[in-house]
Amino acid sequence: MIIGIKDALKLVGISIVTCCAVFVCVMFLNYNMDLAAIKGEIVTEAGIAMYNAQVSMGKVTSLVTGGCLVITSVIILLFYVKNYIDTRGKDLGILKALGYSNFAIAKHFWIFGLSVLLGALIGFIAAYLYLPTFYKVQNAEGLFPDISVKFHAVLPITLVLLPSVLFSVIAILYACLKLREPVNGLLKGKRTVKIKKVKPDAKESTFLKGLAVNTLKTKKALTFLIAFSAFCFSAMVQMSISMKDIASETFAVMIISIGLTLAFTTLLMSLSSVVKGNVKTIAMMNAFGYEYSTCVRSIFGSYRIVSYIGFAVGTVYQYALLKLVMTFVFESIDNMPEYKFDFKALLITFVTFIAAYELIMYIYALKIKKIPVKCIMSE
Repeated sequence: MIIGIKDALKLVGISIVTCCAVFVCVMFLNYNMDLAAIKGEIVTEAGIAMYNAQVSMGKVTSLVTGGCLVITSVIILLFYVKNYIDTRGKDLGILKALGYSNFAIAKHFWIFGLSVLLGALIGFIAAYLYLPTFYKVQNAEGLFPDISVKFHAVLPITLVLLPSVLFSVIAILYACLKLREPVNGLLKGKRTVKIKKVKPDAKESTFLKGLAVNTLKTKKALTFLIAFSAFCFSAMVQMSISMKDIASETFAVMIISIGLTLAFTTLLMSLSSVVKGNVKTIAMMNAFGYEYSTCVRSIFGSYRIVSYIGFAVGTVYQYALLKLVMTFVFESIDNMPEYKFDFKALLITFVTFIAAYELIMYIYALKIKKIPVKCIMSE
């Protein structure tokens, strides 16, 4: 079969996102289970209040963070399946022409679930290695008796095995849907970018504006991933700065590490796909004499506003989440500082984001210069 283990290993983005999701969920869920086992030993009023707050915090964090990352993983998986079918359309079309059914071909896409299994397994192991430190951080005030880390079999089953099976099933079903296209369509292949036609007397700016708009419309998954990368950067960096005051430095380091990993992974993966998906469009623009800067603005410039929107949403999200947690979860804890929006953190994060984003965009834009005109000779 044309789908091999190497193809599955290319889905490193899913592995990283899954790893982060499982890492966070295992820490809080395992801690909640072990904490529940000693609930009867907590007798002080402060200890009971802290117990209720930490249990609620664990549930909220696992639900919000885990849910968000799972949805992102599904979108990345669907994007990769679609991209694989688009790039290997001729091979798949030949198989259909030989008499293979859609399901007979699609069932081999189960192998994409290996990327989820790999990421989930790494996240699970990393979480268990970190749990002793995490337990000490959570009981820094000494309000609970010492808690030993226990292994709960339900966690590897629900967070490692079941997601791997689920993602394999999703890949198979989505592949079946995409393979419903006629054989001729697969054999001829699809153009990855559709440029909206303009009137002959329309100005050049109208064409370039239409190209930018259509780049976003025809690359919805990429648009989401670029916005998501900015969202992660904004939310996690600002949240980590705030955590130094309302939680601990260990917590802040963990959050910023996960956030930056997700942000740069999704952004680099997205921009690589942007360049590959617009090769023919860029080659045609080069052939018609468009300047390098014009090509860059038309292809990459349209994603800038998307990234700023993602950054803004991330800012609102982190403020709402922390405000919710501090207001309702830790309201019964004495001496907890009141959380207010940190404009200094916003300024630092925004300046850093612009510098990092523009630098990465510049590096990837340089690849446009290396795209030869011969890319369109076969069309």
